[in-house]
Amino acid sequence: MGTPVKPYNEGGKKEEVEKMFDNIAHSYDFLNHFFSLGIDILWRKKAIRILKKENPKLVLDVATGTADFAMEAVRMNLGADKIVGVDISEGMLDVGRKKIKEKGWDSKIELKKGDSENLPFDTSTFDGYTVAFGVRNFENLEKGMAEMLRVLKPGALGIVLEFSKPKKFPVKQGFQVYFKYIMPLIGKVVSKDNRAYAYLPESVQAFPSGTDFLDVMKKVGYIDTKCIPVSGGIASIYLGRKMK
Repeated sequence: MGTPVKPYNEGGKKEEVEKMFDNIAHSYDFLNHFFSLGIDILWRKKAIRILKKENPKLVLDVATGTADFAMEAVRMNLGADKIVGVDISEGMLDVGRKKIKEKGWDSKIELKKGDSENLPFDTSTFDGYTVAFGVRNFENLEKGMAEMLRVLKPGALGIVLEFSKPKKFPVKQGFQVYFKYIMPLIGKVVSKDNRAYAYLPESVQAFPSGTDFLDVMKKVGYIDTKCIPVSGGIASIYLGRKMK
């Protein structure tokens, strides 16, 4: 898949992604919702409604960050007894734990530091998983997708929410200008990290979106794969099951 896009180009992608998210954890939530104009919340809600139909009791949220996806799932009464969030950045998890504690949801959501390519769980543990804007940060995409599949129970559903590359005018042109020029400038000022929000558009460009990503899912063993574009193709919700 070529040379991986990295935030700082100083070392391995995994270590750099961890460092980047530790650096921007303090401003991540604000910038995330600011840049998406809050639309990312609607995308998460749509993904959670899909998972809710599966009646999952134990759910894994990979690359949970500050636990936005996990908390939205509790807010929408997903019905799970527990949601376990995993992330490589302790800085992001610290912010997430504070948010969960403020809501009194400690018994509903548990956050752990962990690597998506080497998850600390037994095979066939979870009734479903979610991952929002995280898979493009994996050092080895196929390994990460296969590892998430491993911890799913047979027949369970995995849901990936990720930025795409819109193809239609004028969404394509507007998205490119916003992502390439406006976002890095504002991100640099607010987060105080020169590279983090320049890395974001670069990582989206390098990510194999649409049918290319479905091909990756199929290659590592997912069945019933599906891509649902949202907001004119700015992002996509990908679905895939573990074989029974």
